[in-house]
Amino acid sequence: MHLSRAQLYVCTDARRDRGDFAAFVDAAYAGGVDIVQLRDKTIEAAEELELLATLRAAAERHGRLWAVNDRADVAAASAAPVLHLGQGDLPRPQARRIVGDAVALGLSTHDQAQLAAARAEAGLGYFCVGPVWATPTKPGRTPAGLELVRAAAEADRVSGASRPWFAIGGIDHDTVDAVVAAGASRVVVVRAITEADDPAEAARRLRDRLPALP
Repeated sequence: MHLSRAQLYVCTDARRDRGDFAAFVDAAYAGGVDIVQLRDKTIEAAEELELLATLRAAAERHGRLWAVNDRADVAAASAAPVLHLGQGDLPRPQARRIVGDAVALGLSTHDQAQLAAARAEAGLGYFCVGPVWATPTKPGRTPAGLELVRAAAEADRVSGASRPWFAIGGIDHDTVDAVVAAGASRVVVVRAITEADDPAEAARRLRDRLPALP
């Protein structure tokens, strides 16, 4: 799958409490998730690489993408197709030197200035806009609100789409329609799928609410 066609992106931890990482990522992809990112600050690099091997195998079976969070060294070692970085993580030029040119870099943006910079930054594969609403996965982060989603959509309308972008933060089955109405066609979710009894069905329900890409 090409990144430009991705719409549903899920972040998951190692799922130690359930012990079902392999089954979960397979179900998520089966339900229509395009990208799964492993984001777990509690695991060491060796364990992360083992989990990423499982994630890669599932992604390849389904013809989808997978991502590493923060760690350019781990992304390089695992041959990940996508590396996601936060504003305070390793600067993108240094990350690019580690992972090479083939890896898509993603970036979190939280305000209008960061959004404008991401739109203009050469070498980014995509960026995320949010958190739209408060979320326990980012404690202490002030929500950006739907205004930032509208700003991203308006920038695309006025200047043309610079690259894919995803709304993120507190998005679930109750809020996805609001971000779509604000102009998002791609979303990142966490709990709406990771905490679902049936991750595949949860993914299908979310995917059905997203607009078709042109």
